[in-house]
Amino acid sequence: MNIGAKKISAYVRLTRIDKPIGTLLLLWPTLTALWFATEGKPSAYLVFAFVAGTFLMRSAGCAVNDYADREFDGAVARTKNRPMVTGEVSAKEAWAVAAVLAFLALLLIIPINLSVVLWSLPALGVAILYPFTKRWIASPQSVLGIAFSFGIPMAYVAARGQVPLEAWALLAINWFWVMAYDTEYAMTDRADDEKLSIGTSAKWFGRYDVVAVMVCYCIYLFGMVWFGKAKSAEIIFFLGLICAAGISIYHYFLIRNRDPQKCFKAFLHNHWFGFAVFAGTVGAFALR
Repeated sequence: MNIGAKKISAYVRLTRIDKPIGTLLLLWPTLTALWFATEGKPSAYLVFAFVAGTFLMRSAGCAVNDYADREFDGAVARTKNRPMVTGEVSAKEAWAVAAVLAFLALLLIIPINLSVVLWSLPALGVAILYPFTKRWIASPQSVLGIAFSFGIPMAYVAARGQVPLEAWALLAINWFWVMAYDTEYAMTDRADDEKLSIGTSAKWFGRYDVVAVMVCYCIYLFGMVWFGKAKSAEIIFFLGLICAAGISIYHYFLIRNRDPQKCFKAFLHNHWFGFAVFAGTVGAFALR
């Protein structure tokens, strides 16, 4: 393998292109919001811009995250081989990669409207802030919940030029889903995080972590039932929520004994949870 190929491989791992789960967890609620914002009729360009933009911004966020965690990742079994830990990527390179990806995402939304460009600034700010919050708040997942839900108001402002109250309601509901799956993720690294004194929701919830995850799932699901009723959604939307509820029960059986590998499996499986809700949303509007 030549030097160029090694560097490309390092950048791929830095931006998690080889691990798309983060992109999918961002994408499903964003597309769900886009379908609601456009009454089920988003333009092809809006769908393209948000799919590609989600991929780019998640990858940029991973580069910033690895910079923020560069002093800790080497002590965590799951992250000890990340490219900034091994020295394959420098701090300047990580920021340069993040900047290029964010700029490409900006180019995608400029043709939509000025409002969505302006709203991208706080979205970017939260994405940059999150990785550093592990040092000074007990549950940085609460900030991640905002970062991973910000595609919702972005979708509304892209479609309508403004962010109505329903967008904020949807963001607040989605926050609980992010808390659920990222607590599962935090349960995977609990032992290492305790040694490093890094704040995580798994440590914050303590022995009630499994209960907290399931409560967050329930709040999300009941919130989406309320939202669906408020929007007079078709029955298939609620069938999608029933599928998601079944998936959350499966996650309970994975995490109840706090086995790190099973907790990580539950985290990864949340892709299907989000997809079930999105599929129900698409189906509901298709039947109108």
